[in-house]
Amino acid sequence: MRVYIPATVAALRAAVAGGQVRAPGRHAFGATDVLIGQYPGADLEEVEYVAMQDAARASLRLLAASDGAPIRVVIAADTDGATPDPHGDPSSVFVEGPIAWREVAAVHLDGADAAEAVRAAAAVVDQADLGDPDAEFVLGTAEDFELAWYAPDEIAYLVEELGD
Repeated sequence: MRVYIPATVAALRAAVAGGQVRAPGRHAFGATDVLIGQYPGADLEEVEYVAMQDAARASLRLLAASDGAPIRVVIAADTDGATPDPHGDPSSVFVEGPIAWREVAAVHLDGADAAEAVRAAAAVVDQADLGDPDAEFVLGTAEDFELAWYAPDEIAYLVEELGD
């Protein structure tokens, strides 16, 4: 299964250095049967995009708990060690153990132009989840920025460019 792991720049840097990706709290997102069922007629790529967007929102939660760069990071990897979370969101999965970097298919992250919107969204993501319409608007502004796609072999150079 292709899983989408929410991360931060610091977590991405650690994954590159350590040669493996760890899903925070074993949580990631994927095209589960439940999620596929919610999008009848959609192809797998479209459903996986929804799962990636869910991971990007989870990345905001990680950013809210850190003082790192305001950049949403989603690591896409292929693993047989993912199982649907029966109590989570439709795309929520549990990932068993670390995933080797060689299993990473792509990394998606924000460009510099999204920094202000991402910083604001990270500050209100919990309120948005609780139904605050103003917070949901702020969150939507950040989600209007598309995450850029990078091949795994480009990431070492990218994290070096991003600095601390």
